[in-house]
Amino acid sequence: MTATVSTLADRRAPSLAPLLALTAEPMHAVNAVILDRMQSKVALIPELAGHLIAGGGKRMRPMLTLASAALLDYPGTRHHKLAAAVEFIHTATLLHDDVVDLSAMRRGKRTANLIWGNPASV
Repeated sequence: MTATVSTLADRRAPSLAPLLALTAEPMHAVNAVILDRMQSKVALIPELAGHLIAGGGKRMRPMLTLASAALLDYPGTRHHKLAAAVEFIHTATLLHDDVVDLSAMRRGKRTANLIWGNPASV
């Protein structure tokens, strides 16, 4: 049995640039879905959602969802809603983690549970 060993110095530094380029245009549609879905007559919902979205993040999960659709040559637009749903699920897990861990900060900002309390976050 033979093998070739490559050191990390032999390779280019990893880059997200190809993924960002592939998903840049459809991410605008995903962001539009997110903004549309965070509207509510219940004042706390858009306020809390706006706080979470303003918190930043790379949005890797929706980008991977969009990239999967591109790799499969999906011709429709339903993947935009799916990518937004994936982001909402991820955001819900962050809210949950902050409540369970009694976190006060996330990405350098106060957590939703610190601002509005655990019941609102849940």
